[in-house]
Amino acid sequence: MIHQYKLNGYNIVLDVASGSVHVVDEVAYDVISMYKDHSEEDIISTLSTTYASDGVTKEDIAECIADVRALESDGKLFTRDIYEGLARNYKNNSKVVKALCLHVAHTCNLNCSYCFASQGKYQGDRALMTYEVGKRAFDYLIENSGTRTNLEVDFFGGEPLMNWEVVKRLVQYARSIEKEHGKNFRFTLTTNGLGITDEVIDFCNREMSNVVLSLDGRREVHDRFRVDYKGEGSYERILPKFKQLVEAREGKNYYMRGTFTHFNTDFTKDILHMADLGFKELSMEPVVCPQGDPYALTEEDLPILLEQYEILAREMIERNKRGEGFTFYHYMLDLKNGPCIYKRITGCGSGTEYMAVTPWGDLYPCHQFVGDEKYKLGDIWTGVTNTSVQDEFRSCNAYCREECKDCWARLYCSGGCAANAYHASGSINGVYSYGCELFKKRIECAVMIQVAEDDNV
Repeated sequence: MIHQYKLNGYNIVLDVASGSVHVVDEVAYDVISMYKDHSEEDIISTLSTTYASDGVTKEDIAECIADVRALESDGKLFTRDIYEGLARNYKNNSKVVKALCLHVAHTCNLNCSYCFASQGKYQGDRALMTYEVGKRAFDYLIENSGTRTNLEVDFFGGEPLMNWEVVKRLVQYARSIEKEHGKNFRFTLTTNGLGITDEVIDFCNREMSNVVLSLDGRREVHDRFRVDYKGEGSYERILPKFKQLVEAREGKNYYMRGTFTHFNTDFTKDILHMADLGFKELSMEPVVCPQGDPYALTEEDLPILLEQYEILAREMIERNKRGEGFTFYHYMLDLKNGPCIYKRITGCGSGTEYMAVTPWGDLYPCHQFVGDEKYKLGDIWTGVTNTSVQDEFRSCNAYCREECKDCWARLYCSGGCAANAYHASGSINGVYSYGCELFKKRIECAVMIQVAEDDNV
């Protein structure tokens, strides 16, 4: 399978199974589009007429066809996909836990109406994780990680800084036992920023491999939803704290993570606003909410959003030329040394290699399923007991849905997010078609940026 598209003056041909990217002229673009469904004589006859005024001869077209045939022979065009069986077997044979999302706080000091976690409560009661529960979570991770050395833990909420003393103690506990078990912990903290202090910054710089900071962009956009319980916006309070933290981290190992909604479909302006503030590691995600909510993205929003991704890609190219570049998470695409094929076909590992832990020790496939009792997997004392649900997640891969099997983007999205599929369709094996369209546009833009960078070398 191939995917052809035109963007920013480039004619791009992506060979899906091999990952090869070809930038071609108009003649080659049309030859490739006809190659599988037309005879060589038909291609030459049709295109020699089409390009007669451009001085393209039949011999030129025949030579182009020969080049396409050579690329096909070399496994760089129309490559056969042989990975479906591999995806199924790999997930069935994977029995280790690699990462936990530790919900140290099911409470929050903000009252964001669009919060998928119900202001941190996850449809339940407010709660803080005790040190004893967190300690047992680390023991569970070690016990179920097999021979794997590198393990990841994300301190999450709600707002994890509302349980900061426990976070610190748990990090210290993990450091005290990792060597004896032959493990190496990598920690991440996700925060809204209100609780950041000098002490938090110093500790994070020592212990957190990454810090995720929540900022939605322009002040008026951010303060529309990210308000406290008095209804007051948080932009002015958190911005100096974020700047201080990022500066202390020397501009590395953090992400500024925003959310766009129906009210800021021009989200590129929010990304550029953050870049202009000096933040260079950026992410902007579509809101996750029921379709009836006033801030939900609509079908009318979709073409606007697709155009925004293209606007962002072109702006990033121009800023890179001026030495003012920044990273956008969804455009991070390494075409030469990217994720291995196992990762590309199996996805994030939610429910199998990765789980979320509630303040009282229950296990869920990921943070977006917390509070949905039918997706409770078990707990950190007895382990996974709901094996039928875990088996559902083992079946999630780039080929588990009929819609995915013929999609050119399947080896980039790995079948997509199970939680988004569930919330959109009621099944983790369903399809969030709106999200699929956004994802495909992001990949097209990411590939084009790589092409442009190579073109400017």
